[in-house]
Amino acid sequence: MTRPGEKVVLVAVVGGSGAGKSVLAQALCEEFGSLAARVSLDDFYRDLSHLSLAQRTRVNFDHPRAIDWETVGQTLARMSNSERLELPVYDFAIHSRLPRTRQWAPRPLVFWEGLWLLYRRDLRKYFSYSIYVECPSEERVSRRIRRDVAERARTVQSVKDQFERHVEPMHQLHVVPQKSHAASCVTSPVSPEEFRAVVSALRGLL
Repeated sequence: MTRPGEKVVLVAVVGGSGAGKSVLAQALCEEFGSLAARVSLDDFYRDLSHLSLAQRTRVNFDHPRAIDWETVGQTLARMSNSERLELPVYDFAIHSRLPRTRQWAPRPLVFWEGLWLLYRRDLRKYFSYSIYVECPSEERVSRRIRRDVAERARTVQSVKDQFERHVEPMHQLHVVPQKSHAASCVTSPVSPEEFRAVVSALRGLL
């Protein structure tokens, strides 16, 4: 736990859909134990509860404009100041934000994982360290199928269609360019050597 105003190290874990961002962020959280916590950019998708379910399914969720950037910016600012917060919770099965929130208690080290955390210049300043996770498209679509069928009530064909129509084109346009802004780049699955190098760099920031 930290007190308001105390130093907080925010770390961006960026990469394509299915690249292994969540796996890496979770492994790093476990490495640092009670010092660390994790936040997903996915929970900051815009609330679409005012639209019908049919209308929501037509939204391009693989474009950065699908994110509620105003709330992301406010959250990063308050989190960097070690404030207590209530974080949004998003449900991908219904493409909408849930009415409940998640209570946030400050931690010295916070891993943010998401597609576009280094996309906006005005938000990069909040991250003390950033990691870009590379992964071949064939592996990313395979992982996305397993996840979306099991967790988001999708069919295999719908996942493949979305990947080809939206995910991969948006990946090349909006995700890949962020690699130039990352402090380090790792390849998924992350090797023990790469993991140790990241951990060492983070320990130096604490």
